[in-house]
Amino acid sequence: MRRTRVSSPSTLPTAPTRQQTVGRALAVVLSLLTVFGPISMDLYLPVLPALTSELRSATSTAQLTVTACLLGLALGQLIAGPLSDRFGRRRPLLIGVVAYIGVSLLCAVSPTVETLVAARFVQGLAGGVGIVIAQAAGRDLYSSGALLRYYGRLTVLSGLAAIVGPLIGGQLARVTDWRGVFLFLAVVGAVILAACLLVFRETLPAENRVSGGMAQTGRDMRRLLTDRVFLGAVLVTGFVNAALFAYLSGATFVLQGVYGLSPQTYSYAFGLNSLGFMVFGFAAGRVSERWSGQGTLLVGIAMCVAGASGLLATATWHLPLAAVIVSLLTMVSGVAVTTPPATSLALADYPDIAGTASSFLGVARFAFGGLAAPLVGLGTGVAPLALVTVTAAALGAVCFAVTVRRPAPATTSAVDGDHHLTPAGR
Repeated sequence: MRRTRVSSPSTLPTAPTRQQTVGRALAVVLSLLTVFGPISMDLYLPVLPALTSELRSATSTAQLTVTACLLGLALGQLIAGPLSDRFGRRRPLLIGVVAYIGVSLLCAVSPTVETLVAARFVQGLAGGVGIVIAQAAGRDLYSSGALLRYYGRLTVLSGLAAIVGPLIGGQLARVTDWRGVFLFLAVVGAVILAACLLVFRETLPAENRVSGGMAQTGRDMRRLLTDRVFLGAVLVTGFVNAALFAYLSGATFVLQGVYGLSPQTYSYAFGLNSLGFMVFGFAAGRVSERWSGQGTLLVGIAMCVAGASGLLATATWHLPLAAVIVSLLTMVSGVAVTTPPATSLALADYPDIAGTASSFLGVARFAFGGLAAPLVGLGTGVAPLALVTVTAAALGAVCFAVTVRRPAPATTSAVDGDHHLTPAGR
């Protein structure tokens, strides 16, 4: 069983010769693997009202298609990660992409909303394989600061895909219906499969693969979850993304149903948020490097709380469309600001198990989002979206205050299994 010993928090697994072999084509493929799972969830959001009507479904039931995909994305990472450690990266990846293509076609021909919910869950499972393989392959190929920058880039790309997806979906709605959107996703999967066959080579040699490593994986997970700062960063990530995915699930009904926007105009509103996400996400990465990770994270949480509070004010006093747009932009930009510092805080002391640590961030992002998404369909108007986002942002702020802001005192390093443990506090 392969295990890397770490003598200090600053020591990273080394792969100097392999790191130099990473070309631009492989970097592009790894980025595609990261974003095509989230895009699977978001691309059809502009046609979700039409899907609800055609399948004669309740709004809350139709939104379970969002929840099912999110939960599948979370569970797929937990399953595919250990399998890729045992069998290598390429084989599980190719199986996952082929499954993704097939289940996307099944989504396109689903006769009932129940069938679509089940198919969306499997689609999420397959999409989760791409996300975790991209994370694990990065661990194989990169070392030192390049590894941390790589994970940060994947996290930002994943969040950006969640914003850009509805923009693309809005344009697709001009030329096709919701079934055509899923056919488009099958084509995207075929393109990614071709790219993987041509470019992606095995990054984990057979001699470095884990055999019988589930017990050690459990010890690694316990090690992570007993670190208050790591747990706090994961919970903050989960809660702010719960607000983000509640927005992705509910904004289409608010902007189209309450304020009367067309699918195309709705996609333009999402485009504005996409721009805000890119600008503020990039700025946060630079600021947290030069200023303070905790300070940048606090600013991002404050923006999330402010944006969600704006939605609550809109629901209370029936404010115009401009108030909703500004509030959503502030909240979404706040999520982008939290991403680089939260990722850095979570990974800083765990270079030896960066893949497992990154998986926790991904699971929190999609699982929390999956739980929050259907809640915005339990009522009408702006109020459900406002209440869910305010609650999620407030819980993120509380987690920051009691964990990241006030970490436990440093403890003496101990040895667990083959690992030299790093201090629990920072």
